[in-house]
Amino acid sequence: MSEIQKIRIDKWLWAIRMYKTRTLATEACAAGKIKIEGESVKASYLLKVGQTIQMNRQGEKWTLKSVKLIEKRVGAPLAAECYEDLTPPEEKNKLLFPASFYEVRDKGIGRPTKRDRREIDKFKDIEE
Repeated sequence: MSEIQKIRIDKWLWAIRMYKTRTLATEACAAGKIKIEGESVKASYLLKVGQTIQMNRQGEKWTLKSVKLIEKRVGAPLAAECYEDLTPPEEKNKLLFPASFYEVRDKGIGRPTKRDRREIDKFKDIEE
């Protein structure tokens, strides 16, 4: 079986499990959240081995380098072999411990109640 030389960026992002569906990967490309070497790309962009991909996914900034091109979605251990994670350590720390993790509230919940505010303050060690 011959190695693939080029593949659509949306298909590759789906295959390496960065997006749950190919439609989500396509929408991310259309929204300008996928950049290759600093340039926003369309979903039909043909990715080659060795290219650097900057990706903004739900506020998380990822930097990946394509190592192997695959067409089919595979298990997580095999998918991890297809890219090299070049995300800077300080950005990875933001992913693990976001500064405002407990400050962000879901849309439509409304303002925090007095009880919610006290729990937030207790968590943050803020004394009155």
